[in-house]
Amino acid sequence: MPSVSVSRSTALVLVSALFALLVLAGPRLARTGTSSAPEIVAPLEAASTPTSITSHSGRVPLVVHVVGAVRRPGLYRLREGARVADAVARAGGATGRAELAALNLAAPLVDGIQVLVPRRVVTSSPTSAEAEADLGAATAGLLGSKPSLATATLEELDELPGVGPITAQKILDYRVEHGPFRSVDDLDAVPGIGPTRVEQLRDLVTP
Repeated sequence: MPSVSVSRSTALVLVSALFALLVLAGPRLARTGTSSAPEIVAPLEAASTPTSITSHSGRVPLVVHVVGAVRRPGLYRLREGARVADAVARAGGATGRAELAALNLAAPLVDGIQVLVPRRVVTSSPTSAEAEADLGAATAGLLGSKPSLATATLEELDELPGVGPITAQKILDYRVEHGPFRSVDDLDAVPGIGPTRVEQLRDLVTP
């Protein structure tokens, strides 16, 4: 087999070329080796629960108790930041007897609060007050003379407390149909006049 002789200069050239090739291909081979190794991923942290999220963001619903002069008293859920006016509206609104001037409708709500809508305080019944005033005026005006049920006119009977023009006309009609009144107790037979009214008129009229 013939021997191949390689000159020293040719060997140096080949070694230099091989070294240069290793220098150029070294980083690529290093990356290839690295990519083949399994990648280690850090475990994910557990996400916050929905409850903690809503509590931090201020969207937890409020539960309030609405009572007093509202149409539908009870427990209601409202959004965070709601006002007293919102709670009253959720309860159907205030009734006609509510005293809203005594309530701060702009106050903010807090969880678990009771919203009390106060009722208007009525010192006396208008009907009762008017009746007492009419009775006092009639009594003062009739101290000198008392109208007679047998001769009183419609106007005189109308001035009596609790009578009015309609009842006064019924008294005249009864007098025409049945004759003069024999006593004040006969007024009980007139439609619209009962025992209570008879007692009120007993000292104000004569038969």
